[in-house]
Amino acid sequence: MLKKQTKGLSFLLALLLMMTLLSGCGGSQPAPAAPEAPAEAASPAETESEESADITTDVVIIGSGGAGLAAAIEAKDAGKEVIVVEQMPIIGGNTLRATGGLNAAGTSSQEAAGIEDDADTHYADTMKGGYELNDPALVRILADEASGAVEWLIELGADLSDVGRLGGSSNNRSHRPTGGAPVGAHLVEVLRTSAEDRGVDIRINTKAVEILKDGDNVIGIQVEDNSGASYQILADAVIVATGGFGANGDMFADYDAALTGFGSTNHPGADGVAILMAQAAGAALIDMEQIQTHPTVVPENGYMITEAVRGNGAILINRNGERFTNEIGTRDVVSEAMLAQEGATGFLFFDEGIRESLSAIEGYIRQGFVTEAGSLEEMAELMNMDAAVLTATVEAYNAAVASGNDEAFGRDDMPRSLETAGYYLIEVGPAVHHTMGGIHISPEAEVLDENGNPIPGLFAAGEVTGGVHGGNRLGGNALADLIVFGRIAGKSAAQ
Repeated sequence: MLKKQTKGLSFLLALLLMMTLLSGCGGSQPAPAAPEAPAEAASPAETESEESADITTDVVIIGSGGAGLAAAIEAKDAGKEVIVVEQMPIIGGNTLRATGGLNAAGTSSQEAAGIEDDADTHYADTMKGGYELNDPALVRILADEASGAVEWLIELGADLSDVGRLGGSSNNRSHRPTGGAPVGAHLVEVLRTSAEDRGVDIRINTKAVEILKDGDNVIGIQVEDNSGASYQILADAVIVATGGFGANGDMFADYDAALTGFGSTNHPGADGVAILMAQAAGAALIDMEQIQTHPTVVPENGYMITEAVRGNGAILINRNGERFTNEIGTRDVVSEAMLAQEGATGFLFFDEGIRESLSAIEGYIRQGFVTEAGSLEEMAELMNMDAAVLTATVEAYNAAVASGNDEAFGRDDMPRSLETAGYYLIEVGPAVHHTMGGIHISPEAEVLDENGNPIPGLFAAGEVTGGVHGGNRLGGNALADLIVFGRIAGKSAAQ
């Protein structure tokens, strides 16, 4: 049983380089697919260092995903000089792959949509979804500060006007661009532009290899660029924001043997190395065995299908054409139900109305993930299903939508029925998606040692940390986590 868990030519060159790296991911895991809308190629300010001489700055940040960029902006706005190092050839990390949305309660976007929500409900949903294994103090900050994070992003230029619901939430609070477009690449571009406009020094192809200390105090990092040159970046504060270890099959299997051989939705830079570096510098780790699978991943290539498809009304069916779970249940529960089906996969099933409600679906169609049919009978023939069974399944679900009562599986959010031809289907199965465990931090994003004391000069934010999500992360809470605690880490480091 699964544990309860997880500008032209330069642009094309960067994308081709990333695709080459991705296709090279070996082992038994399928190579994660490139993001639908990757950030643009590196600007001159982001090229790797050609110098091997040590340099000094105020704050150095390891990782250029959402947490790292949010931290960089806040530290820079506090008057500090900031360097961000990124081991990959483009910035963004796993944030580039986020599609569903950013959870927050009490935002201007919710108000505009007539949605009543509050931080207490967000807190309760998060604790429940994490099986009460979460650190309550961290969850309280997440829930209380998420709405401010959304407004901050909007001020920076983000479009977070569309609000939907993802699994485990009791309200519509997942913020994304107009039409339900993928949110991650959009946020990376907004944050990157804001960081560049402020003069943040972003160095790609630059890998942190050691956190440096002088006695008890962290004083910087040792890095290597892609030419092999090694140098030190000395700083008053170091922020670790590298993401988790979801791309490291050996590492996640060590913590949960049931996941041996599983695929991953993560980009190859999510290797967990920074967690080990922080541990070597004295950091305590927490919840490392809490690893989440995402239930809707294309088996052949590891491409994640956003939870928003289910949130907007899609159902999951098996090879017999029957529903088998509450589609918007928590990810661990839906993943387990999927593994119990023949072939350990299932099919996302939806109609034209759902396609029109979520622009992210157009990308799945373009990439060839979707089987299309003009009628239920045609779909049954294409998939070698019993047409009578498939028809009965759809009719039963539509009746549940009409009555507002899903007697079969207890789904409590059914925004639309499935009655508008054409019909669409995507085969999906579980893959490792999020690692809830990581570096132990305080509410101020300080890295804690084994005795619970802050390590002077060391901070962390985002998926590289543990404690926020407990035994299972709710969809939409990862982006909330990395923006909220990325901002806190930037402010704390600046102090």
